[in-house]
Formats: sequence, structure tokens, C-alpha cells
Amino acid sequence: MSVVAADAKPLTFVFADDGLIPNNPMPFLVYKGAVDLAGGHPEAAIEKLFGANGWGAMWRNGVYDFPHYHATVHEVLGIARGHARVRFGGEHGEVLEIAAGDVAILPAGTGHQCISSSGDFSVVGAYPPGPPMDLVRPSKEAHAKALKKIPKVAVPKTDPVLGADGPLVRLWLR
Repeated sequence: MSVVAADAKPLTFVFADDGLIPNNPMPFLVYKGAVDLAGGHPEAAIEKLFGANGWGAMWRNGVYDFPHYHATVHEVLGIARGHARVRFGGEHGEVLEIAAGDVAILPAGTGHQCISSSGDFSVVGAYPPGPPMDLVRPSKEAHAKALKKIPKVAVPKTDPVLGADGPLVRLWLR
């Protein structure tokens, strides 16, 4: 398995709080073509990469088709198979095409929703050490609670793709 070059620069996006989805002042990151999946076991390759960089509590699935976010954790999504159009950042965010080999890193509070996907779309998700994942659907009440939780989420010590020296470590300074 190979990953992007150590000096790779992910795409970065900062989404505004829209009153329902809080998002985060730290940037949402996307590595395009981050993982070479030619070995034949793409989910396992992504799990090995994330685990080697200290991100665990992994799962395999897709991206929910309803808007949601996580107020207690940051999340990484490694695309193992297929492709999808996913809205990140809520209604006023960006719809991005993500495909096998891409990795998206969502700071706590970042809204996401699958708009459409190929039949073989497969994602490996993971979280840095910390509290368990929460699933929050947008509402005024949930938003108010999330605004208190999100600033308490620790910045990860490592980038799930490039480790301790990866861009996340520099870009997510508070």
C-alpha cells in the first residue's frame, strides 16, 4: 500500500455555522487519491493506514443519506470502493465527488450527507482516541448543545493519512 507524498497538501474547506449545522473553524480536509488500493483488499488497506496513524474505533459502511454531524469526535472517511456525491458543511456547504482512494477528514461538527453513490460505494470510517461517536441530526436544540461540546474535542495528535507530521497537525491548531 502506498499513500500520498509526505508533503501532500489536502484540499481545505471551512464551512460557516448555518444555525443548524455548527461546522467547525478548523478546516475540513480532503486528500484526493490518497491511498493506492491496487492490492485487492481496499478496506483492509485503509484500516491498516488509519490504525498505523493512531485512528481507531473503525467501521465499514457508507455515508448516511440524511444530514448529520458528530459533536463529540472528529471523523475520517476513507473511500475503499466506488464513488459518491457527498454534501459536506450543510445546505450552504459543498457537494464533492469522492472516489476510491480519497480520504476526507471532518473536524467535529462538520455536516455531511450522501446525495448519491455507486452501488459498490464502500467507506472505512475511524476516529482519533477520545469519546465515542455521537450521531446528531440538525435542529436548533441540537445545535445549541453542540456549540458547547465541539470546542472541548481534543485536536488529534496525528493526521490519519500522513501521521504525526501530516497537514492536519499544522492546520488544526487552535
